[in-house]
Amino acid sequence: MFKDKEGRILTYSEAFKKIIYRLNNYWLDLKLFKLRLIGYIPSNTFRRFCYRLFGMKIGNSVIHIGSNYFNIKNINIGDDTIIGDHAFLDGRDKLFIGNHVDIASEVMIYNSEHDIESVNFQAIHKPVTVEDYVFIGPRAIILPGVTIGKGAVVAAGAVVTKNVEAFQIVGGIPATIIGKRNNRDLHYKLGRAAWFR
Repeated sequence: MFKDKEGRILTYSEAFKKIIYRLNNYWLDLKLFKLRLIGYIPSNTFRRFCYRLFGMKIGNSVIHIGSNYFNIKNINIGDDTIIGDHAFLDGRDKLFIGNHVDIASEVMIYNSEHDIESVNFQAIHKPVTVEDYVFIGPRAIILPGVTIGKGAVVAAGAVVTKNVEAFQIVGGIPATIIGKRNNRDLHYKLGRAAWFR
């Protein structure tokens, strides 16, 4: 006889589905562990090669050491983008990061969260888009369903809960508009990877 975590007796069919689900989770955990190890290899070229093997779509961009992921296959990063060290990129729904985007250290981008009103606390997935020439400061958090418009700036430590329009500067918890970016003719390039970052 099988029981679930609430003590409800399961049929053999229900128990089999739960066993398969658990085995899939173990497999996912192993993949995430491998990605975490790859994230500490001190070669951006090698890390980028491995991330592509795991299914990430990434142009000629830089991901610094120590980044973490969920479901890397849903992550799409453009060209000349830099992802800072120890960033977290959530791929449980689509995550699109454009070109010339500068994401600082320890930024967390989530596209899945729990429904606190659900009787079983189920997850809600919503895509996240970060458009070209965006700067996201250190330790900022981007929550599910958010689009950050072209050239926008997210201040360090901000928690972004709703869309940010192009060229807006936002900060705070939750993030609110604190200014506008005056230069709207953006053509800069972010550059190459540092050797051991």
